[in-house]
Amino acid sequence: MTTINSPASLRSAGLEGRAGLEGRAGLEGRAGLEGRAGLEGRVIGEARVLAGLDQDHRRHLSTYGPLPALTREDYVQLCEAVGLRGRGGAAFPVALKLQDLPARGVEAVVVNGSESEPVSRKDRLLLTRSPHLVLDGAVGLAHALRAPHVLIAVHDPAAATSLREALMERDDHLAIEVRDTPGRFVAGEARALLSALEGRAAVPPGRRVLPTRAGIHKRPTFLSNVETFAQLAVLARLGSRGFSSTGLISEPGTQLLTIDGAVQRPGVIETPTGVLLDTVLQYAGAEPGPVLLGGYHGRWLPRTDGVTLQRPEVSAGIILALGSATCPLGEVTRVAEWLRSQSAGQCGPCVFGLAALVDDFARLTIGDRQGWYDAQRHLGLIPGRGACAHPDGAARFLTSALEVFDDDVRRHLSGQGCGRPVLGVLPVPGGTR
Repeated sequence: MTTINSPASLRSAGLEGRAGLEGRAGLEGRAGLEGRAGLEGRVIGEARVLAGLDQDHRRHLSTYGPLPALTREDYVQLCEAVGLRGRGGAAFPVALKLQDLPARGVEAVVVNGSESEPVSRKDRLLLTRSPHLVLDGAVGLAHALRAPHVLIAVHDPAAATSLREALMERDDHLAIEVRDTPGRFVAGEARALLSALEGRAAVPPGRRVLPTRAGIHKRPTFLSNVETFAQLAVLARLGSRGFSSTGLISEPGTQLLTIDGAVQRPGVIETPTGVLLDTVLQYAGAEPGPVLLGGYHGRWLPRTDGVTLQRPEVSAGIILALGSATCPLGEVTRVAEWLRSQSAGQCGPCVFGLAALVDDFARLTIGDRQGWYDAQRHLGLIPGRGACAHPDGAARFLTSALEVFDDDVRRHLSGQGCGRPVLGVLPVPGGTR
């Protein structure tokens, strides 16, 4: 197995603090740069997936080196050796997904760029500022699987433009297509995405069938998150030993994290796996206060000291600092209302359950004790009954809020409230952030 670049050579591509900014020179002719505002990548430790931002194909190859031609078995062995997990919310082991595919007849490799979690920015950063690395991962794997098609699903216009321009610089000897998809939260779910790619509604079907068994056109399909493909491109070049030179022993390498909320420096950060949460919070200038890990399907943390960031707990790599100036229950209720609005409208736990929870939390926030009792009852009824993971994720978010914000709940139920306004610290589409 060939190792092209060493970790040290990637590190030398210029990566302390803000990654890859020197690579912006000479890109005035490429469109879509105006859509990259706010997508600055920073690095704690060694940069890998952020080692070559804003580079054309020639400069990209100069930074990373050519992509080795690997077999399916090579990819399985590499992913097993480093314990690589998908970088979406499910964090499924990549080697197991590859092994579940048949030896022949893989229809397509699908890059899920429908990053519909309103906080996450890491996939958009990769697609707009390092599209060649994502394409390397998808193309290399497609050749190894002998899949004739690569489909890249995106809902962000800047990402689509960046990808199409990058494809014009390459000759990958594959049918590669960038597809525009809806931007709703549930539209990024794997089965909903496949439905959209086949021209149907972007909602998850009730039956739970793995894409590796019945994906595009009911044929075996490898589908994963944008960062997963970028990590595969790095792993193919470094080999398992080079890839394992940083991060955890159990799942080495680096990870992309999006941090937002009550922080001085929001954005995307590349860190070693297993980095301490407090290290990231301090680096981003976070205000003291509660922290949400994993986005709006994640969990609130009662404390952050000693917490390491690794999968599956880190989920899609989202960290939200709430601070201490805003009303926690009011913030949670705003997010609950948005989660309710994102329902696909096809199952009771989502349509009726989430609506009931929004009402429960709204009443609880104004001191209605019955709202607290109703919330507890409804949260016990929802998990495991939906057509997809959306109601379960929303229930997890709200359940952890009641646990972590217990003192605030008591203040609100006393009729005095917590004395803090709702500042809109948690970003919600169409909201105050």
